[in-house]
Amino acid sequence: MTLRLEHSATHSQPPQTAYHKVYPAPSAWPPISYPNIIFYSHSRIAKAANNRLRRTSTKDTQARKVLLKKQTQLRRRAKEVRRARKVFDEINNIYTPKAYQAKMLSTAAAADPGPFKEDLSNQLLCPDCKTFPPDLVEEYSSGDMNGDDPSRVGGTMDEFSDVQQLSTSVAFSESKAHKALARNQNNASNDKGSKSLQEGYRAIVSYCEAFHAGTNIQNAAKHVFKLVEKEKGFKGKPQEVLVAGAIQVAFRQNNATRSFKEIYDLTGVPKKDAGIMFKKITAFVKKVKAEGRTGVGLDNVANFESRTTSAGEYCARFTSRLGFKQTNLIAKLAKSIAEQSQNSVHIGGRSPLSIAAACIYMACHAVGEPKSSAAIAEKCGVSDGTIKTTYKFLYAMRDQIIQPEWVSQGARVDRVPGIHN
Repeated sequence: MTLRLEHSATHSQPPQTAYHKVYPAPSAWPPISYPNIIFYSHSRIAKAANNRLRRTSTKDTQARKVLLKKQTQLRRRAKEVRRARKVFDEINNIYTPKAYQAKMLSTAAAADPGPFKEDLSNQLLCPDCKTFPPDLVEEYSSGDMNGDDPSRVGGTMDEFSDVQQLSTSVAFSESKAHKALARNQNNASNDKGSKSLQEGYRAIVSYCEAFHAGTNIQNAAKHVFKLVEKEKGFKGKPQEVLVAGAIQVAFRQNNATRSFKEIYDLTGVPKKDAGIMFKKITAFVKKVKAEGRTGVGLDNVANFESRTTSAGEYCARFTSRLGFKQTNLIAKLAKSIAEQSQNSVHIGGRSPLSIAAACIYMACHAVGEPKSSAAIAEKCGVSDGTIKTTYKFLYAMRDQIIQPEWVSQGARVDRVPGIHN
């Protein structure tokens, strides 16, 4: 690349610019011929510019700036020329293939490794048993997590429902057309049997939550309700009566006894109707169990057991409602009194609620935290007269009921009130 400077022949001298202040006249330029077209190489022009820059006075600021700018341009052009020469050089050309040169020298041992040979001297040993050869057993169920089928469509299967679980559902929307479509789809897909089951399940869950019952009691009540709901002998019965009977059976099966008075207070079903339905459901489940019906899931009643309620099962729960300071001790003494009085002819045939209330009345007086019979009757769901009648028989056998070891726990026989109270 060269720089061409043109000078018009009609002018005796080039125009006076800042560049020509450094080169004032052609006579002052390097000793070469002065034709119309002069060629200078980059190196000579740069050298001349450097010499002029050194000889230029520091006061001539404008000329110095012009020379510095020109010097920078010449350096840039010279660098481009060197780069172009390097790229297209025959020896250092980047496009010319070159032989591979190893960066690391191989050792004498690895110079001729020879053909590949498998090393068969390795032994696979268990770090625990050190058995050789290893006893490897492949299990067919290895890695099976018993999870849900990932290719299955829809939600989880509901064991309490008899209808098809994989069904079409319409998304909810605020528009009237979408609401009507969802309502029609719901009416077409769900039959009456499924609706009655779902309504009964919702009622069972609501009542059990009010009783602070666990999930096991809820599932047991749903199980019983499903069995009796599809049986012909229970067709036409009110659903609330079936729900009350199923809840009572579920409580009995899980050792969480509730009285029919409590069931009535919760569901509103009369004690007589709830008691009759409870007996019918218990007899039906016993019949199914005796017939030996084979089934899976909720159709299997092999674990059903018919249990009776004793007065001792009510003592702990009723005692906690009365707010005693020594609740555990009074509940323990009342349960012991109830168990020992069951063999009595006069007490054995009475209601468990009446016996439990009378036992609590005697135990609280023996410990020294007396409560009136009216207060106990209110919490136990019996009448005051029933407690007094049952207490007469307990007081008559007080010497056999109250044990000597109770004295060490703070109970005394002389604190027990007489029947005249």
